[in-house]
Amino acid sequence: MRRLLWAAVLAGAAFAACAKDAPLVSAEPELEKRMLAVAAELRCLVCQNQTIADSNADLAVDLRNQVREMLRKGQSEKEIVDYMTARYGDFVLYRPPVKTTTALLWFGPPLLLGAGLLTLWLVLRRRSRLPADQFEPDEADSAEHDAATARDRTR
Repeated sequence: MRRLLWAAVLAGAAFAACAKDAPLVSAEPELEKRMLAVAAELRCLVCQNQTIADSNADLAVDLRNQVREMLRKGQSEKEIVDYMTARYGDFVLYRPPVKTTTALLWFGPPLLLGAGLLTLWLVLRRRSRLPADQFEPDEADSAEHDAATARDRTR
């Protein structure tokens, strides 16, 4: 019982050590709303699959603070997005524009999927045309074959 209690205490201490503080809510709710709107358009450069509004990575927190400061200075959302794009490239945009430099981002996954499906279709088509003796027997068929061969030898 003591071991179980100590394990629970140690697990709670480990969880408390790993937990991060909740983000502070700004005293300016309108500014916070604008900051979150801009942050929802920018990709976290650490996580890469989250916006900086959703990410808890240290860089995302720094970028949110930077966006907040830029908004306080009176910069527009477009100016902030343009600044971040100039600094980090189109990759920082959660929805990058369709242009020649981002074509691979937009069209690469469907092309890879199409190539994979085409390859699968070709392989299956080629295999369907092969005679049955070109395939290795299944394990169950092999065991039956071995048993039948053994019976034939004993006769």
